[in-house]
Order: sequence, then C-alpha cells, then structure tokens
Amino acid sequence: MEGVKHIVAVASGKGGVGKSTVTVNLALAMAAEGYRVGVLDADIHGPSQAQMLGVPEGVRPQQAGENKFRPLEMHGLQAMSMAFMVDTREPMVWRGPMVAGAFQQLLTQTAWKDLDVLFIDMPPGTGDIQLTLAQKVPVDGAVIVTTPQDIALLDARKGIEMFRKVNVPVLGVVENMSLHVCSNCGQAEPIFGEGGGERIADEYDTRVLGRLPLALSIREQVDGGRPTVVAEPEGEVTGTFRAMARQIAEELEGQAPGEGPSISFSD
Repeated sequence: MEGVKHIVAVASGKGGVGKSTVTVNLALAMAAEGYRVGVLDADIHGPSQAQMLGVPEGVRPQQAGENKFRPLEMHGLQAMSMAFMVDTREPMVWRGPMVAGAFQQLLTQTAWKDLDVLFIDMPPGTGDIQLTLAQKVPVDGAVIVTTPQDIALLDARKGIEMFRKVNVPVLGVVENMSLHVCSNCGQAEPIFGEGGGERIADEYDTRVLGRLPLALSIREQVDGGRPTVVAEPEGEVTGTFRAMARQIAEELEGQAPGEGPSISFSD
C-alpha cells in the first residue's frame, strides 16, 4: 500500500475481549517508541476508534486529490474509521458485500503519510472483512487478542487458523483481562482463569506478547478518548504495551515489507 511500510492486523475471533482497546494502545505505544503509526478501524458495523481517540462528533476527513481522504490525526496517530464518515448513532444496515466494499474504500482511498506501521482493528469473526483484507493488501503479521477463559480461546484458535490459511504470520498473543486487582484490598484474582494465553501460544508455536489486567482505569481512559498510553505514559500498563510494541517492531524489522499472503480458492 502506498505510504505504508508494514501492516499488522489485530484480531480476536470474538467480540468483548478488548481488541479495540489493545489496538489503540499498541499503536500509541509503537508511536512512543519513535515509529510513524496509523490505525484503520475495520469494524464497519461497530466502529469504536473515534471515541477511543477522542475525535469530536462531526469531524470529517479532508479530501486529498480526486478520490482520497486524509486520515485524521489524534495523539500522534493517523486514523481512519467509518465513524468519521457517518452519524455514529445511525446503524449500518448493510449486507456482507456492501460492508466489504466500504472497508475496501477505507483501505485504498486513505492517503496515509509515510507510515512505518498501520494497525488494522479487525471486527470479530472470520468473514467478509477478513477475506477482503487478505485478498487486497500484503499483511505482514497478525496479533491475536484473547482472555484466559476457554470460550474466548475457542474463537482465538479460529482467528489463528484463518491467518494461517492465508499465510499471514501470527506475531503473538495478547492475554487481556488476565488478573483483576481489587481497588480496596489489592488482592489479585484470575476471574477469567489462568494460563489461556500460554496454552494457545504453545499450541500454535507463537508467543505471549504480554498480559494485561482487568482494570477500571483502562476502560475509563479509552471511553474518555485518552487511552492508557496517553493518560499514564509512565504507568505499569503503559510499560507492558511498550514492551509488546518493541517485540512487534523486532518481528517486522526482520521481514521484507509487503510479502503478503498467497490466496487460492477451490470448490
């Protein structure tokens, strides 16, 4: 893609595991490490990056040439989302081909400016958006977000298998909501179970990039448009995100840009 050196998809296989929160904080952490970073919100039905980045309602991208749009810039990131194009209160009542077409337009008609890494916040599942991404652009790697519980791991496996089928390397697993720390007594409790990230990483010969706590502050910060890496740049959670970003950067720097998947179809 023009203006983009590396593309990383962040996926989960299911909703509700904090994938968008991980995406925006990973992108901000990568930017804090000195890279030029962008975020593409690929969830057409339920875009959330606009609120997480604190983009005011009604702000629209400017045109760049005849058929491209300039990404919005927030907190040092370039960003594009369907939420920038429509009233966020209006549902996108579209069938699969329309959703895939809208995603393809966001992907190809955004005038990204010299990005080292573009993070794509994928919607849940393994459907039209995922297949369109695999067909249209060279994805350099995928990050899988899961919680430790067995139900989440079932869907995370599907996400990993999907990327394997299109020859996209899985850079690692992020185990979100690993521990809940009581704000009153300080007791740490693994309310969603333990060791799920390790089990799936071992199963698929990849690694756990990091573990994140189930914390009220993380939710409040993204809801308020100032994700943790911005709100608490010296905090422990920010340190975890920056460590994950460094691991991803090391993996990407070991690749030639734009290798991409090999796609074939059969009946």
